[in-house]
Amino acid sequence: MHRDGDRYRTFSRRSIVLFGGKVVLLSGLVGRMYYLQVIEAEKYKTLADENRISLKLLAPKRGRILDRFGRPMAVNQQNYRVLLIPENTKDIAHTLAQLGKVIPVDDHDLVRVKREIKRRRRFLPIILRENMKWNDVARIEVNTAEIPGIVIDVGETRFYPDGDHAASVLGYVSGVSEKDLTGDPLLELPGFRIGKAGMEKVHDLALRGKSGTSQVEVNAFGRQIRELERREGLPGAETWLTIDMELQKFVATRLGNEAASAVVMDVHTGEVLSLVSTPSFDPNIFNRGLSRSEWKELASNPRTPLNNKAIAGQYAPGSTFKMVVALAALEKGIVTPKTRHFCSGEIELGDSTFHCWKKRGHGSMDLVSAITQSCDVYFYEIAKRTGIDRISAMARRLGLGQILDIELSGERKGLMPTRAWKKKVKRVSWQQGETLLAGIGQGFILTTPLQLAVMTSRLVNGGKAVKPHLTRHVVPFDAVEPPLPVYPEFASIGIHPPHLDLVKKAMAAVPNSPYGTAYRSRIKEAGFKFGGKTGTVQVRRISKAEREVGVKKNKDLEWRERDHALFVGYAPVQAPRYAVSVVVEHGGGGSSTAAPIAKDILLEVQRRDPSRGQSAGRSQDQAKKPSSKSAKKG
Repeated sequence: MHRDGDRYRTFSRRSIVLFGGKVVLLSGLVGRMYYLQVIEAEKYKTLADENRISLKLLAPKRGRILDRFGRPMAVNQQNYRVLLIPENTKDIAHTLAQLGKVIPVDDHDLVRVKREIKRRRRFLPIILRENMKWNDVARIEVNTAEIPGIVIDVGETRFYPDGDHAASVLGYVSGVSEKDLTGDPLLELPGFRIGKAGMEKVHDLALRGKSGTSQVEVNAFGRQIRELERREGLPGAETWLTIDMELQKFVATRLGNEAASAVVMDVHTGEVLSLVSTPSFDPNIFNRGLSRSEWKELASNPRTPLNNKAIAGQYAPGSTFKMVVALAALEKGIVTPKTRHFCSGEIELGDSTFHCWKKRGHGSMDLVSAITQSCDVYFYEIAKRTGIDRISAMARRLGLGQILDIELSGERKGLMPTRAWKKKVKRVSWQQGETLLAGIGQGFILTTPLQLAVMTSRLVNGGKAVKPHLTRHVVPFDAVEPPLPVYPEFASIGIHPPHLDLVKKAMAAVPNSPYGTAYRSRIKEAGFKFGGKTGTVQVRRISKAEREVGVKKNKDLEWRERDHALFVGYAPVQAPRYAVSVVVEHGGGGSSTAAPIAKDILLEVQRRDPSRGQSAGRSQDQAKKPSSKSAKKG
């Protein structure tokens, strides 16, 4: 009995321990279930929804770019795309072959599609072709029954309605490369475009806008079942430029296919009304994607259509630099308005002879007549007396030899040499003969067309340090109207006003005096007269033997050996408002080639001035009609 009692007590204790253990385990299980299902319910509900709901970014509409009058320069238009959904066709090759009967499909497309299929799930669409014409889309739609797996999709793409006329200002958009990735999820959207050059790049962040979102239900494989919610993004801001697009087209048409550039700006506000570089390119081709042949053609063109010559072309200014030399000499008292020098056609320096463009010379010249007739010997003499350092200092005050920060990338600095510069860079001393060459804007001196336009503006606006700019406003897409422009007060560059008046008087005589180098390009209409200065820059050395037998005319030389033609000008003479610079690479004489172009541009910009109450535009046929040409040198 005693043993039975011990056994019973032992069994009872074990049963209690076992039962207690089960209770503990069950309590733990119940507690865990309660924790997961009640306390952590919201967390796991969210996780479940995230497995079921996918959040997609929606690309916003890119903001428009407008000219000063609100005329669209860069817009968005419908983009018809052909998509292939691999799972909807049993034979990819057969589908592409059938599609090839409607639109071109080459071997490159086949290779790309096969590569995309391997990398992506079969229900995800693959872009076959973008920017389709409506006629091609219609033909595909008619034949969809015979082309399984093909779908037409409609999106948006960037479009430049004026093609190559404004490429030098607008730039272009293109696909996102790896180096462009900055962590912005928008940049990872298929087909997303960003600004790669010009104002598209300058204002890219503002133009992009803010992305929208789309909540879609997906299955376990990631296939989209249905859209649950959509929130459209905010379109990008509208960017208003200072450019007058009709004037821009006029200038581009007037320059034609020359390797040339022209800049038109307001001398008081710094607003750039036109900035043209020719030949140009159609920025629309970068949006759709260049073919190898198109890129090769652009890159190998000797007239460099991809180079924005207006801000990156660097040229010796030639005789357009003579006003700079004149002001430097006046400031230092080297000459006065009455100082005269005799031009015999050449000047001796050591064992070297420096020639005037007029072989028999100009005779006795003062400052005004020397600029009017572009006498080289007069400026050899005053440059020698003034010195290169003083000339360079004056040039910088007028905007030459420095970055002007016009917003566009690729702007070049040019070069204003000094004695110290040559010693540091060339490791030799400056020679006086080099000062003589600088006196007529040649030698080491390099300027850009933009700098020449700024120089002219500062010469005729009373000596104010005006700076060029291209942006008027950047306003939200839903703004009622843009604000009025606010212009800064520009400081004085410190040039004595009578000296500026003297130079301006000489520039007015260049096209309006019978002795002026641009007289044949004068404007005869009352109230539209302009002033300026011609320039002709040699790109080859003329030998002594050639001078003795006669210098070859530009038209008899190969294109690359012809002189550059330049002109800087302003209008109207009585109250300067507009400045222009024109550079025609290998165009021959400044008076025969560049001056007539500048005349037409200055006449057009004055006619378009709203304050005159004139008609706001002329036909492009008028732009193509050249002015009469002069045989005089610049």
